[in-house]
Amino acid sequence: MRPIAIANHHPRLQLDRREVAAAIAALDRHHASLATRQSSLANDGELSLVFVTDQALAQLHARFLDDPTITDVITFEGNPGLGLAGEICVSVDAAVRHVTGERPIRKSDEPGFSRELALYLVHGWLHLAGYDDLVPAKKRAMRRAEKRALALLQREGALPKFRLKPANRASARKRSPRLPAA
Repeated sequence: MRPIAIANHHPRLQLDRREVAAAIAALDRHHASLATRQSSLANDGELSLVFVTDQALAQLHARFLDDPTITDVITFEGNPGLGLAGEICVSVDAAVRHVTGERPIRKSDEPGFSRELALYLVHGWLHLAGYDDLVPAKKRAMRRAEKRALALLQREGALPKFRLKPANRASARKRSPRLPAA
C-alpha cells in the first residue's frame, strides 16, 4: 500500500483519514483496469491529498496554471525519483456549491456532498492514472472511468464519508450582512 498524506485545510470539513486512505488503496488495487498506458501511478510513491477552500484552490490555480478562476480539483504529477506519486488538491466549497447551490448545506444533503467529494478524489486520481479531460472525446472517457471507479468504491464499501461542521454564526454574519428593515 502506498503512503498517503492527507491534509485537511478546510475549516468545516470532517473526514476519517482511514476511510479516505482506504478509497485510494481500493483505486490503487484496481490500477490495471482503471488506468491508461500513460499512468504515473504505477510507482509506489507517496500520494498527497489536500482539502481546501475555493480561495486557496484558486490561488494554486493562479500560481501554477496561470488561471485565477475557481475550480474543483487540481492534480499535480509526482516525481517517482523522489518517491512522489502526485498531489490531488480538492475544493470542499465546490462540492458544497454543486450539491446545494448557494444555500447552506443541510443534513439531508450530506450523502450527495460525500459522493461529490469522493468524485473529486477519483477525478484527481484518474488524472494521475493518465486521463485527460481537455477535449470532448477524452472528457467522455474520463466520465466513463469516473463512473467505473465510483461503482468500484461503492461495491467494495470504500466510499469515504465527509461531513461539514455547522457554520460559525459570527463568520456567517460577516459574509452575509443583514439589510435594515424597511
